[in-house]
Amino acid sequence: MNTELLARLPGYLHNVRNPKPGLSISELDTALGEFIGQNYHQREHQEIKETPQKAWQGNGWLPRLPESIDELNLLLLTVAKPRIVHRDGVHFQGLRYISPLLAAYVGESVILRYDPRDVAEIQVFHRGQHICKAVDPTHERSIMTFKDIQKARSARKRQLRGQINERIATVAEFLPAGQPTTEAPQPDPAVHRTKKTKLRTYAEDE
Repeated sequence: MNTELLARLPGYLHNVRNPKPGLSISELDTALGEFIGQNYHQREHQEIKETPQKAWQGNGWLPRLPESIDELNLLLLTVAKPRIVHRDGVHFQGLRYISPLLAAYVGESVILRYDPRDVAEIQVFHRGQHICKAVDPTHERSIMTFKDIQKARSARKRQLRGQINERIATVAEFLPAGQPTTEAPQPDPAVHRTKKTKLRTYAEDE
């Protein structure tokens, strides 16, 4: 992997303290998949004198595989996070994941398992048992990574900051020079006026 793939990718630098990557995470993931599936597994191995793909399928031996892709994904999803189920779903990384099956677990603690490369959907577990697959309605049919979430948050913060600065500048235009844009309200003396208490006391209370 190091000599035949990584050393040939753009941006690869050896023994450099602060290297600059030449590929994004998705591009690197694609390169890894192509190398393993289309190159390494399809070429003849020097020791066994046949391709790893042929050796895997040879002699009529069938490996024990999960019955579905969903079960395979459950075995591979090792990243887990605890969360509480709310009435409107499960909140994670600023997103809201929903599923009709979560209604029976409101207030319960659950474990979320997910693929960091695509967090448009998550797998929900309760006490070690798989409950359901929950999705974010706004990104149900798209692929979304943590990097996409960070970009969206940064863009939103910049947008809000720009709106605040514009409003401050607009208010400042209508104020006399040297007057601050905000002025603290003066307390009303009538509100803080001491009122005579009507609570009666007795000798035993003194």
